[in-house]
Amino acid sequence: MLPQTQCTRCGYAACKPYAQAIAQGQAGINRCAPGGAAGIGLLSNLLGLPAVPLEPSCGTEGPVSVAWIDPQACIGCARCLPVCPVDAILGAQHWLHTVLPDECTGCELCIAACPVDCIHMHERATEEPAPLAASNRERFERHRERTERAALERARLLDERKRIARSPSSA
Repeated sequence: MLPQTQCTRCGYAACKPYAQAIAQGQAGINRCAPGGAAGIGLLSNLLGLPAVPLEPSCGTEGPVSVAWIDPQACIGCARCLPVCPVDAILGAQHWLHTVLPDECTGCELCIAACPVDCIHMHERATEEPAPLAASNRERFERHRERTERAALERARLLDERKRIARSPSSA
């Protein structure tokens, strides 16, 4: 029922923890700005709760948007890459980045990460469908798993370097 944008505007790290909090009665059904009034209505019907207005602290309901990177302004810092919860941004350090519009959920998390303000949100064209919630969730899970693997590998490498640094030299 949630759009799976993984935007964190609800105050939770992703859509699944927010859904779990709703199911446990720990969060209201009105914290998903991307879902807006329609999403609140679906949750209201499903859970038998009254429909309430969107919580203002969670943002405002707006048109479905997609990120766009200004190629003249992008410095290739790559700060937008790790924050995209669905890996919809392509690029590498010191190279121009681009957004895959078919995969961008419009979460806006990349905007704050950009030090040169080259990322802008554009309204998604009506003939350009937004990604489906199921594919958003699948790409988010792949992103999360890849991020966790990278963190474990980094920790392993750091532990190995510390072990080598502590060992007496064989000179």
